[in-house]
Amino acid sequence: MRPHGSGTGMRAAIVGGGMVAAVHRRAIRAAGGVVAGVLGSRPERSAEIAAAWGVTAFPDLDALLAADVDVVHVCTPNSTHSAYGLAVLGAGRHLVCEKPIATSVPEAAELASVASTAGLVATVPFVYRYHPIVRELRARRLAGEFGNWHLLHGSYLQDWMLSPTAGNWRVRAGAGGRSRAFADIGSHWCDLVEFVSGERFDVLTALTSIAVPERPEGSAASFTTAADATPLAPVETEDTAVVTLRTATGVPASVVVSQVSAGRRNRLWFELDGAAGSAVFDQENPESAWLGTPDGATVIARGTGTVSADQQRLSYLPGGHAQGYQDCFNAFVADTYAAIAGDKPPGLPTLEDGLRSARIVDAVLDSAASGAWTPIERTLP
Repeated sequence: MRPHGSGTGMRAAIVGGGMVAAVHRRAIRAAGGVVAGVLGSRPERSAEIAAAWGVTAFPDLDALLAADVDVVHVCTPNSTHSAYGLAVLGAGRHLVCEKPIATSVPEAAELASVASTAGLVATVPFVYRYHPIVRELRARRLAGEFGNWHLLHGSYLQDWMLSPTAGNWRVRAGAGGRSRAFADIGSHWCDLVEFVSGERFDVLTALTSIAVPERPEGSAASFTTAADATPLAPVETEDTAVVTLRTATGVPASVVVSQVSAGRRNRLWFELDGAAGSAVFDQENPESAWLGTPDGATVIARGTGTVSADQQRLSYLPGGHAQGYQDCFNAFVADTYAAIAGDKPPGLPTLEDGLRSARIVDAVLDSAASGAWTPIERTLP
C-alpha cells in the first residue's frame, strides 16, 4: 500500500486555472497537501478560480512567492513554463512544472541546471509511469523476462483536434512552442517506452503534417470547440507525426502520434518485442497488459497473482476496482512530496527527464524540416 502521510501539511500554490490545474489540485489534496492559493492569467480569473476552490487568490507572482508555500505547481501555457519555473526555483521553492518544461532546449537545460544547483525537488508530470501495470512490466524487464529487445513500436492517438472548429492556444507557436502533437503527447510515449524498456533513443527521422490549416483564433479550453463566428487564423503546429527511431544499442523503434484520429480519446499504446517475450500496454485499458511468449500469449491484470513490489506500492485498491489517470497523477504528486520530505521514491520524473523530452522534440522538428536522420543529443547553436 502507498504511504499517504509524506505529503501531509505540504503547502502548495498553483499557477494556472485550466483543466490540468484542476487535476493538480485534486492530486495535491489526495497527497495530504493543502492548496494555499492560485494565480490565474489575470486578477479577475484568479478571483474566480479561488472562489470556486475556496483558496486565496494571489494578485501576482511576487505575492505568491512571498506567501507561506513549500511547492509551486506551474500549469500555464507552454511558453511561460521556463520563466515561471526559474522564478519559483530562484525563490527557494520546490517545483512541479507541466511539460514541456520549456519551448527550447537551451531554456530547458537552464531550468534543469538551476534546480540541480539549488538542491530543490523539481518534477515533471510524466504520470503514465504511475500505472501499476506499467511498473509491473518494467520490473519484469529488469528481471530479464523479455530478453534483448528486437523492436519497440506503438502510437499515441487523440481526436480532440479533429473538428475544424477546435481551437486552442497550442496551435500558435508563440504560446505553445514549435511543436504541439509531439510535444504534448509524443513526449509521453517516448518517456514511457524509455522508462519501461530501459532503452534510450539515439537518432530519429520524422514526418509531420498539419491536417487543418486554419483554426479559430483565441484560446478555447482544451477538448472543446469554438463558436462558429470565431475568426480563423493559420495553424503553426503539427496535428500528426510519424517517427522512426533507433536506440543507442541499435534497437529499431517507431511511433505514430495524432490529435486528429476519430474515436481515439487518449490511446497511448506500445508493444515491446524481445527475444524471449513481448509486452503490450494500452493506456485506455490500463488495468491489464498483454504478454507474448514463444508458446502463445496471456493477459495479466493488476492486483492478481504474484506482483512486483513497485506494482504493489502503487496499487491502493484491490484488483477489479479500477485505478486510472487521476490516480496516476495523485501518486506522482505524492512521490514528489515524499522527495521533498527527504525520501527517494523510484521512478520519479524530474526536470532532467523534461530536458530529455525537449531534446527529442527538437530532433523531431529538425528532422521533419530537413528530411534527415537527426541525433537527439546534439550541441545546438
